[in-house]
Amino acid sequence: MGRTSKDKRDVYYRLAKENGWRARSAFKLLQLDKEFQLFQGVTRAVDLCAAPGSWSQVLSQKIGGQGSGHVVAVDLQAMAPLPGVVQIQGDITQLSTAKEIIQHFKGCPADLVVCDGAPDVTGLHDVDEYMQAQLLLAALNIATHVLKPGGCFVAKIFRGRDVTLLYSQLRVFFSSVLCAKPRSSRNSSIDPDFNQLDGPTRIIVPFVTCGDLSSYDSDRSYPLDLEGGSEYKYTPPTQPPISPPYQEACTLKKKGQLAKEIRPQDCPISRVDTFPQPLVTPQRHSLLAPEMEDNEMSCSP
Repeated sequence: MGRTSKDKRDVYYRLAKENGWRARSAFKLLQLDKEFQLFQGVTRAVDLCAAPGSWSQVLSQKIGGQGSGHVVAVDLQAMAPLPGVVQIQGDITQLSTAKEIIQHFKGCPADLVVCDGAPDVTGLHDVDEYMQAQLLLAALNIATHVLKPGGCFVAKIFRGRDVTLLYSQLRVFFSSVLCAKPRSSRNSSIDPDFNQLDGPTRIIVPFVTCGDLSSYDSDRSYPLDLEGGSEYKYTPPTQPPISPPYQEACTLKKKGQLAKEIRPQDCPISRVDTFPQPLVTPQRHSLLAPEMEDNEMSCSP
């Protein structure tokens, strides 16, 4: 193991660091743009659930670099500043956030809204797919307030049994909806039986793969020396999270208190403790699980 093990297991994670991207997800948006020309004619873009900022980086280079382009990034978490990007630390389910976005655009609607947000996965696929679907619908809700007619909406989905329902819901607002899988998106944890409807209710969701098929496979491990036989050199992350939700756990780990052994003498049993205790609401925990399939839904009215 060691700090180079992830560089070997996930080639896009390594390439993101070497190319200065904050996260591997930057390649997804770049590959989607190459397939669908997402940034053509775009001067105002919104990045929802933006932290740590890899999609905002792409937008700032592709749109903000044009001089007249404007990019607004929204997230509940604080995010390190990016050139050409206006940041809003807010809730995408609140109307006030939509009003603040429009205010930054001086009353004009956005040409493009993207959302690469995802919940903390539990490993229970049905639960994770439901939570992701609700997050996508929240992003869709705010997009209806800030996106111009004829604009484009791009969001991550977990492709599973409810993808046809999401497709039908998006079709209410957009004339064209399709599911696209960038080459850098992993294939793991796909539900193969993702269309269980039969008869007149059956819907075939348009599906497109994008990205060079001869490029790196996101589910394959590669040697550290990729091209030209050059010597491998470890590259640290471009921008570590500035205020991650797991910061307290990291602090406890450094102090050796994260998995401290509780000895019996430290927890004396009193007479009161022997009686049955009333049920309490359990605390919420995060379970480590493999990353689910994260395709992108591209929509245009």
